[in-house]
Amino acid sequence: MDGQKLDAFLNKVVSDLGAAFSIAPVRIGGALGIYGAMAELGTTNSAQLAAATGLAERYLREWLLQQAASGYVEYEANTGRFTLPPEHAFLLANPQSPAYVMPGFTAAVALSDNMPAVMQAFRTGKGVAWGEQSGCIACAIAEFFRPGYRANLVDSWLPVLDGVVDKLKAGALVADVGCGHGHTTRLMAQAFPRSRFIGMDIHAPSIDAARLHAAVHGRIPNLEFEVASAQDFGGEGFDLVTSFDCLHDMGDPVAAAKRIRKALSPDGTWLIVEPFAHDEVERNFTPIGRMSYAASTMTCVPGALAQKGGLALGAQAGERRLREVIVDRGGFARLRRAAETPLNLVLEARP
Repeated sequence: MDGQKLDAFLNKVVSDLGAAFSIAPVRIGGALGIYGAMAELGTTNSAQLAAATGLAERYLREWLLQQAASGYVEYEANTGRFTLPPEHAFLLANPQSPAYVMPGFTAAVALSDNMPAVMQAFRTGKGVAWGEQSGCIACAIAEFFRPGYRANLVDSWLPVLDGVVDKLKAGALVADVGCGHGHTTRLMAQAFPRSRFIGMDIHAPSIDAARLHAAVHGRIPNLEFEVASAQDFGGEGFDLVTSFDCLHDMGDPVAAAKRIRKALSPDGTWLIVEPFAHDEVERNFTPIGRMSYAASTMTCVPGALAQKGGLALGAQAGERRLREVIVDRGGFARLRRAAETPLNLVLEARP
């Protein structure tokens, strides 16, 4: 046995355990507004933070030390004071930030809650349907992706599609297939009031959540939601169909591609946003790839295997496999990578 290799791996595992143990304290910092208070206070100590938040000083003292040991806050040894740097606050303290990461910690807990059902699926090879997964998984995933959609969808992704924004400004018919909680559908409907948007998802509780969200935040007259499958949803002549981070979750993405092609107008566009992945799996052995493969193991693959078809692309399918589904088997004539981010592949398909 190589002692140095053993020590290096032990250090890695201890670091991973430290990160896992930190999920609850980080979530407490977000849920109780501690990060936000620190962002406003600047350099502070536990007593001042307790006065600002109304929380117990002794708990805050221990929490601050844990956060300093994690590198989430900075500690001044000579004064015993703590600081949340503005760069850290950008990720932790502002829910409107395009880089807000707090929902990721909620998603991590939801994935862990899926463990009993997924363990059984490992034994049987069967799937775990969305309705059989952790009760908060759909909510957690919707919130995890929401900051990226808010930052990129209207301002960056739609404008790189050929002629789409002009159609949306003039008045287009749009289907958001696999809309989940409808955050993407609502963003587009608000931005383009002359167009009509229909959010569709096979998971009825997600559509209920989308409708509730729409009711709470103000009804938009050009927006509606319906329970429908990607393989047999109704309607024809759509100018734009969108699918955000959901094609790989479908049991039969080929049938979905065929249905979407048929539903599009002759000069229509299908916007597909998928988790970023290289075609060569070893190139995905990165921190982001690690998260994606974990999510794929615990929710994406089980969900797809529970559906008719059961292709189970996985969350790191890559552009080559997506092209096989969309063009080679789905019948689309053209597919191009229109944009990308560290988290997203943005593809444009044309009939």
